[in-house]
Amino acid sequence: MASSSFHYALRRKDDSRYPHKLVAEILQIRLDNPDFGYRTVTAELKNRGKRINHKVVLKIMKQNNVLCHAFDRKTRKYNSYRGTVGKLAKNKLKRRFNTNRPYQKVVTDVTELRWGTGSTNERAYFTAFVDLFSNEILSWNLGLSPNVDFVTTPLKDLIKSKPQLPYKMLIHSDQGFQYQNRSYISKLKENHIIQSMSRKATCLDNAVVESFFHILKVGTVHNNHYASYEELKIGITKYVDYYNNKRIRTKLAGKTPVQYRELSNQFSA
Repeated sequence: MASSSFHYALRRKDDSRYPHKLVAEILQIRLDNPDFGYRTVTAELKNRGKRINHKVVLKIMKQNNVLCHAFDRKTRKYNSYRGTVGKLAKNKLKRRFNTNRPYQKVVTDVTELRWGTGSTNERAYFTAFVDLFSNEILSWNLGLSPNVDFVTTPLKDLIKSKPQLPYKMLIHSDQGFQYQNRSYISKLKENHIIQSMSRKATCLDNAVVESFFHILKVGTVHNNHYASYEELKIGITKYVDYYNNKRIRTKLAGKTPVQYRELSNQFSA
């Protein structure tokens, strides 16, 4: 939502039956969070102590022309598949994306991001390890080459930061050449991590991380211009922090991924 649209909506003659203060607060939430739909705006109002029906929020957003259209644009999928160049793993996740345990099921993949004019010479690669319990980004990396070290670096960061668990961690990926590599597989085995892979050409087997990549692009490269790789890296760093610590989700009871994980730790303590 553009700043000009926000101020125009505030100045326009208000012929609705809703309090001006409520309308202004909804507009401000949308301005601060360009990718919030009406249900997420409703959840944010609830967090602020205001119990408003989601249909009322939808009507106010329609009247003020601030519905979220950020996700209408289709994204291009990066494909790292190079055939069977190493060892493949079975699909042990089998689209069972739900879990009630943090760090139990983690998904990962690689996507492409561009800066400047968007040419092939202005291309970077992003990878992330996403916890299916809270959708938290546990570790990530941005680089100019999607080689094996590119994915093993955040894997090492994840292994270093994860707590001691009374159960095994499973990490699911596609059949990209990085995940078939001996050094990646060895790092999983050394740390007693179960490896799982999607079936060939079946992106729905890794739908959660594909969804996150779409959200990431909407929050960064689709609605912001980065003149250089350095600017892109700063933008990605800020967005990952926003996603983990500020972006609430209705499926997480109106909590951010970090809040949801910390809340679960309190209950299990």
